[in-house]
Amino acid sequence: MKVLVIGSGGREHALAWKSAQDISVEQVFVAPGNAGTAMEEKISNVPLNIDKFDSVKDFCIKKDIELVIIGPEQPLVNGLADYLQNNGINAFGPSKYAAQLEGSKTFSKNFFIKYGIPTAQYASFSNFYDAVDHLKKIDYPTVVKADGLASGKGVIICDDQTQAEKALKSMFKEKAFGRAGNRVVIEDFLEGEEASFIAVVSKDKVLPLVTSQDHKPVGEGDIGLNTGGMGAYSPAPIVTQELNKKIMDEVMYPTVNGLIEEGHPYLGFLYAGLMIKDNEVKVLEFNCRFGDPETQPIMIRLKSSLVQLCLSALKDELDSHTIDWTNKHSCGVVIASNGYPEAYESNKEVSIQDYDDSDVKLFHAGTKIQDDKVVTSGGRVFCATALGTDLKDAQKKAYNLVDKINFEGAFCRKDIGYKGIK
Repeated sequence: MKVLVIGSGGREHALAWKSAQDISVEQVFVAPGNAGTAMEEKISNVPLNIDKFDSVKDFCIKKDIELVIIGPEQPLVNGLADYLQNNGINAFGPSKYAAQLEGSKTFSKNFFIKYGIPTAQYASFSNFYDAVDHLKKIDYPTVVKADGLASGKGVIICDDQTQAEKALKSMFKEKAFGRAGNRVVIEDFLEGEEASFIAVVSKDKVLPLVTSQDHKPVGEGDIGLNTGGMGAYSPAPIVTQELNKKIMDEVMYPTVNGLIEEGHPYLGFLYAGLMIKDNEVKVLEFNCRFGDPETQPIMIRLKSSLVQLCLSALKDELDSHTIDWTNKHSCGVVIASNGYPEAYESNKEVSIQDYDDSDVKLFHAGTKIQDDKVVTSGGRVFCATALGTDLKDAQKKAYNLVDKINFEGAFCRKDIGYKGIK
């Protein structure tokens, strides 16, 4: 069996690595992949332009690909899953319509209200002056979000009207997030603790994965600019068994049933970014794919086959599928390039010391091979991931791995997992 993973980040390295462990899988291709996927057994990078759907289809036919796992959000929002499925190729990922849950904040907020899914009060604007006028009528702090895809960075928490106007100016006039900021959502600031709830969905069937918690802000103690994620750990103790049921009943099932009612049943990973306070849940956002960096600490805990899980969803057999997890805890620490999430330099040569520990794994994200050397090619470069008997043990092992990685300008948060340990 041959598998194709679409994407080039740490998430895709983890998905390809896990897929290659299935004994029924002969070869995993990654398009376009990174330096990490290039160096794994049974995994090969292919220089496909994933924006050219015909090229992806032709490759799948030529190589007899039996499963395509689409990692990033942009090809899903562009309709790659629909295109491949319409051409008889098993593509694991939601339709273009369903992917609007992530592709448009306005679409998702309207959807939440329509189907009674708990979320913050909001207003949506495509005009700068209308949005500024709205700022005079609301309480602070408030949250200004770019409507479209902004790699997890298009969210600005504003303490007062001056900051909110500055955020609107950066989006509408300075195009800080490109076309993603042509429309904005202004919503109430929610207090509490964030958690990631990720499930595999096939129509009305929802199979939750283990819980996790991301660290979005760039600085220790969750301060500074939002990023795509500076690290994550699993499980997240804040998501109790009682809360798990509440999330399923109030968030996941209303979402998948709402999409069925809309005529666009969901297939793929569905990720709810949640705010939890006093055992109540509100949805901050939905992602229509696996989270990054949550994928890495979740995949290292997965004992059963990722490939068989995806195929069972494609066959609409999730209700009879079980997932086997290790009881160990996991922690993943992102190593980033100096300047991230703003401007940063690339093409920095990387030094990686040898390590021999089955409980740790270095997942590549923004790397490439150049002149037979590994060099940086992105803001988030690695995710040093480890298993441990408890979270503190996993955290210690992850940071020991971080110490074995070196490149000019490398930095990481030093407190990944602190909420779970606390």
